[in-house]
Amino acid sequence: MMEKRKKFILPEEEIPTRWYNVTAEMKTKPQPMINPQTKQPLKAEDLYPLFAEELSRQEMNQTDVWIDIPEEVREKYKIYRPSPLVRATGLEKALDTPAHIYFKNESVSPVGSHKLNSALPQAYYNKIEGITNITTETGAGQWGTALAFAARAFDLELAVYMVKISYEQKPYRRSLMQTWGAQVIPSPSMSTKAGRKIITEHPNYQGSLGTAISEAIELAMQTPKCKYALGSVLNHVALHQTVIGLEAEKQMAMAEEYPDVIIGCFGGGSNFSGISFPFLRHNIAGRTHTRFIAAEPASCPKLTRGEFRYDFGDETGYTPLIPMYTLGHKFAPANIHAGGLRYHGAGSIVSQLLKDKLIEAVSIKQLETFEAGILFARTEGIIPAPESTHAIAVAVREALQAKEEGKEKVILFNLSGHGLVDMAAYDQYLAGDLRNHEVSDEDIRKYSAEC
Repeated sequence: MMEKRKKFILPEEEIPTRWYNVTAEMKTKPQPMINPQTKQPLKAEDLYPLFAEELSRQEMNQTDVWIDIPEEVREKYKIYRPSPLVRATGLEKALDTPAHIYFKNESVSPVGSHKLNSALPQAYYNKIEGITNITTETGAGQWGTALAFAARAFDLELAVYMVKISYEQKPYRRSLMQTWGAQVIPSPSMSTKAGRKIITEHPNYQGSLGTAISEAIELAMQTPKCKYALGSVLNHVALHQTVIGLEAEKQMAMAEEYPDVIIGCFGGGSNFSGISFPFLRHNIAGRTHTRFIAAEPASCPKLTRGEFRYDFGDETGYTPLIPMYTLGHKFAPANIHAGGLRYHGAGSIVSQLLKDKLIEAVSIKQLETFEAGILFARTEGIIPAPESTHAIAVAVREALQAKEEGKEKVILFNLSGHGLVDMAAYDQYLAGDLRNHEVSDEDIRKYSAEC
């Protein structure tokens, strides 16, 4: 019997030279963002006060299919890219499934996740524009850690508003950011008007990404030579993340297989977009019929139970209005350990794709995700981030369905990051102290009505 190949490694020269812009090929384009004051569609220049100008142009670009990756960014990508594609043979054996399971291992980056794929270009574009300071928010700390690394690489000062519950649950993420020179502030804080208002109204509030975004934007708007950077949701972030899928395409060809199902965990859409969009273009062209599944937490089910409409990307209402599936920008998610998925809305591209039924979404309860994470760790040796366990749980479901049906199926998921600094969450799971969180219909109606 021929031995199964475990890893598929590309040489450095195969790092993508261009990002893939799916909006240029979508038959139904995402609706425009709206200026909440004028009620008019946003133009790129409307975003210049907040984002680097080139990032603002990328955000609005719906015509260019391919966008060149600057050589300075590609050079930094060499630190960890190309990332491996791995055949999950141990997981396949444990599940006794005829399915072939592959994962793209983004945990090999210095910061332990896929977030660096967008942090590096965002820092670069700010640097060449003459910006000296940037601000951001972070949920579980993956994005803040990535931007801290990128800011140091391009000699920028960084302030990170970290969701308070994650600030307390994940002290080592905070340590990583501080090690790379970032200032880390638990959010909500007393350092901004938005933070003070929320603390006054809800003194024990443990924070959300929406709140942290409000604080980071406020600081950016009040500080000279300072811009804001976002780690998910927006189009230019999804664009940068397509290096994942573009590499995976070549690696699946090396494996002489093509995915029937592609899965990514889902908070705002960055890693799901990164693994999916390069393959999705073949579906759009009618050449393939791959299924794309976004795996979100049952405690924050914007794709599966939210409403498609215009909403703010932050809690206070500083951002433009974005066409999205949303639970309402004042939605307060449960304090689950997958902090990077605790966000009320979805990016406009993914929202439009879901609306057009080009992708699917499922919600997963917290205990099922940790069960899948433990199984993956024991069969493949990698302890996954709590966010990534959502994708693993759906991959397990798909593999077991293939077993039940007696069908071969090729499954690809994105391992968006490792969980080595999330061990407190695993401690709680193994001690039996974690529980499931689900949102009631009453809460969904309440938060939607507050918009």
